[in-house]
Parts: sequence; structure tokens; C-alpha cells
Amino acid sequence: MPVAPGPVAPPSTGTPAARGPLGRLRELLTHPGFGKLLTVRLAAQWGDGVFQAALGGLVLFSPEREADPVMVALGLATVLLPYSIIGPFAGALLDRWDRRRVMIVAGALRGVLTLLTAGVVLAGVTGPALYLGALATIGVSRFIQAGLSAALPHVVAPEHLVGANSLVTTSGAVAAAIGAGCAIGLRGLVGPQDSDAAWTTAAAAVGSLLIVVVATTIRRGTLGPDERTEAAQAVRAVASGLVDGARAARDAPGVLAAFGAVAAHRLAFGVTTLVVLLLMRNSLTDVGPLKAGIAGLGEVVAAVAAGLGVAAFLTPWLTSKVGRPGTVRVMLVLAAVALLGLGLPMTLPTILAGSFVLGLVGQAIKLCSDAAVQREVGDDVRGRVFSLSDTTFNVTYVVAVAGAAFLAPPSGRSPLLLVLAAGLYLLGLVVHELALRAEGQRRGQGGTQPAAPSATVVSTAPSPSVSTSSTSQRADADPGGAADR
Repeated sequence: MPVAPGPVAPPSTGTPAARGPLGRLRELLTHPGFGKLLTVRLAAQWGDGVFQAALGGLVLFSPEREADPVMVALGLATVLLPYSIIGPFAGALLDRWDRRRVMIVAGALRGVLTLLTAGVVLAGVTGPALYLGALATIGVSRFIQAGLSAALPHVVAPEHLVGANSLVTTSGAVAAAIGAGCAIGLRGLVGPQDSDAAWTTAAAAVGSLLIVVVATTIRRGTLGPDERTEAAQAVRAVASGLVDGARAARDAPGVLAAFGAVAAHRLAFGVTTLVVLLLMRNSLTDVGPLKAGIAGLGEVVAAVAAGLGVAAFLTPWLTSKVGRPGTVRVMLVLAAVALLGLGLPMTLPTILAGSFVLGLVGQAIKLCSDAAVQREVGDDVRGRVFSLSDTTFNVTYVVAVAGAAFLAPPSGRSPLLLVLAAGLYLLGLVVHELALRAEGQRRGQGGTQPAAPSATVVSTAPSPSVSTSSTSQRADADPGGAADR
């Protein structure tokens, strides 16, 4: 039965000053639907940060075990594989299940799984049971994250999507970084032993509780999807979720180009993540107030978070000047230069500076990619496209970490890997340009793609997915226009 979309923030009609960054921020925060989604996002990613940092410290920095490059890669794969395995299923079901209900059920289930995993850690189990608990907990989180991304256009007007993405995605990533910092600090208070990590892991359940509390206050049916099908159809959609998402992405102008840039960043970031973890554990020493070891890892997280925060303000401004494609170009080149200039010295201060730049770059590219999907893909398949992107990019991240694990020395000092990572960013730039050129040639030959389809909605209010689709043809043709602001 068709479901009317939720209320969408009306377009701004205020003065130019009111449409500045602070004015747009006020518009977003005063809309009740957006504020609740933002709160759920912050709670979810804070809990993810606590949970992942607690288990990461257990596997990588525990004095009771050694961590060679292969073990580091295994730990990171455990964190990311759920995104790859659950992604297609999450996307297909989020396009058919009420997203509010998904948040409530997934939040409660994640809280239970978090406590069960903490119990496994407390019992001293570090084998398959621990990894299974981590896989299940993080896998459930995928439903929450994908649902939030797919629901955002239901509470934000199309012209505000870039700003909304900047605030939601960046503040969520900062919340994850703060959660990781909380886990590192709590681990220092309770003790370094494996059993002590159980209490840090259990703290992540606080985020799950907040998700459930806030999601229950959201009105039913306001987050989409606009149309729902019967359960049998949903089961069939699960089987074809990846194909549906790939087809929708292929037909959306600018989405494939953005995906190529994000994939390049994930590959390069996977390589540099392994190098930094090994350097912090095995090679670097304290430099004045800067610390190595697990404390240094906390400083890296803080540097990345600072980069994310800058990206929240810089990306909307930069896209308004040079458009989304231009912003992606700038960021890919900046990342390559930073890796060569700041990464190769492999000192603690330069690594922290490089981490800041890569945090800024990665977040800016991701914001441009999310905006492309939300503008150019219809609501009926948007969840599957987001899940496809998460699946593809996390697979590339795991592959990059695994490949680097076989090339990296235990010390982590590998100029070759850092040069390779810089080359990946430049390769991403080439792929990005080729995709845009192919799209331009197709349009020039009269093959302009139609607007992304939207579900038929029985409602007196316009569907946000229809509004989104109506602007898709301007997104790359007019980089400085409203579609990119």
C-alpha cells in the first residue's frame, strides 16, 4: 500500500544572509525530522566507534599477544566484512521495510549483541566466538547506517542535501572518532588486559539504547520507502539487490564517476591504515607531547576527526564554487600530494598531519558521492545503491589491507606502500575523468539519461524522490548551479 512521504523542509526564501552556512544549519536543525535522524546517526556512530576501538585495542595492542601485519589485516577485515556481506540484503529490505521500524529493531538487536560480545571477551574467549560476535554486531549496524542515508531525502529539501550530508555524515564520523577516543580512554582506566576490554565493549550499548529511544519518537511512515511490497517480493529483491543497485547506479549521471573516486580513496586509505597501525605499534616513539602506541592511535583518530570537521564546512563552499566533480578533482590531487610530502618522512608529527589531510579528503569525496546518489537515484532503489556502494568500497578496503599485509614489514616502514597509495589516488582521478567524459559524449550524441524513476505516491505532498530526480540532469551539466550547492 502506498505510503505518503514524510514532511520535507521547504526551500529557503530568506535573505542571502539567511542562506549562508549558519542560516542553512539553522534551517536543518529546526526541522524536527532532521534533528531526530541526526541524533540517531550520532548515537549509532558513537557506539560503533566505542565497539570497534575496544575490539581493535584488544586484537592489536594487547600485551598478551603479538600483532604482525597479517593479524592486523584479519582484525580490520572482521570490522568491515559485515558491511560487505550484509550490504545487499540491507539495501533491498530498506527499500521495502519501514525504515523507522528497522532503526528500532536493529538498534535493540545491536545492543543485545554488544553485551553478548562483551560477555565473550570477559570470559577470555578470543577465537571464532569473538569474531562471530563482532561480525554480527557490526553487521546489524549496517541496517541502521544504510537506513539513515536512504531516509535523509524524506526530511530535507533537495537544494539542502549537500549541506545536510555535510552535517550528518561528518558529525557522525566525528562521533565515531569521539567514541573511539572514549574507548581508548576507558581502556586506560580499567586496565590493559583482555578481560578489562569487556567493560569498554559493553559501553557501546549506550548508543544502541539511545537509537531505540529516539527512533520510537519518529512518526510511522515518514522515512519511507514511498512504496512497500509483500514479503515474498522482498525476498526476491534480496537475491537481486546487487544487480538492482548496479543498474540504478549505471543509469545515474555522475554517480559512477563519484564511485570511482571513493573506491580509489578506500584502496589508498586501506594501505595507509595498515602502515600507520604497524608504525604506532612497532616503530614510532614519543615526540614531546605526542605519543606512540595506542595513545598515538588515539591522536591519529583525533587528527582524522579534525579533518572531517573541516570537510563539513569546506565541502559545501567548494562545491558551490567548482561543483561536485571539481571538488573531487581537488581532493584526489591533494591526497596524493599529502601522502608523498607528509607520509614518506614517517615521523609522528608528519603522520598526524597527513591523517588530518586524508580525513578531510575522504569525507569531502564521500559527501559528493552521497549527494550524487540522493539527487540522481529514485527512492525506490536508493537504499540498494547506498548498500552497493558500501559493499563495494569496503571490499576494496579489505582487499587493500590484505594486499598491503603481504608487502609491509613488521615495522611498518614501507615507502613503497605510501607511493603506491598516492598512485591509487591519481588512478582514481583518471577513472573519475573517464566516467565524466563518457557521460558527456553520451549526452552529446542525444543519449541523455532520463531522470531517476520515483515511486508512485498517493499524497497531496510532493515526493522528495520526485524532487530529487527533477534536478538530476543539472547535477553535472551545471557544476556551479543549485544542484551542486
